[in-house]
Amino acid sequence: MKKLSIVVHTSLQQELADCLRSLKLKSFMFSHTEEHSSQLKQDAFLSARDKVVGYVPKVRVDILLEDERAKTLIDELRGSGVSFAGKGSYWVGDVEKVGEL
Repeated sequence: MKKLSIVVHTSLQQELADCLRSLKLKSFMFSHTEEHSSQLKQDAFLSARDKVVGYVPKVRVDILLEDERAKTLIDELRGSGVSFAGKGSYWVGDVEKVGEL
């Protein structure tokens, strides 16, 4: 099992959620986060607000996937028509154990 984490600007949250639903995922979870970086002032995608306050509001979505699905999902997102290009990052990690409390 794998965990795919994707981080995008909060302005893309609804579009990302709609896209993930259309790809028939069982479930996914959003968390709100902030990006702090010395490179913020050079980022062409940032709003004036983001540059003034010194951090960028972002959302992170975590998705648990079977190994094979984890390999294909990023390509599906890239081909979805949603404009994520250059506006987010992702990583995939192994999940040792999954359960319910």
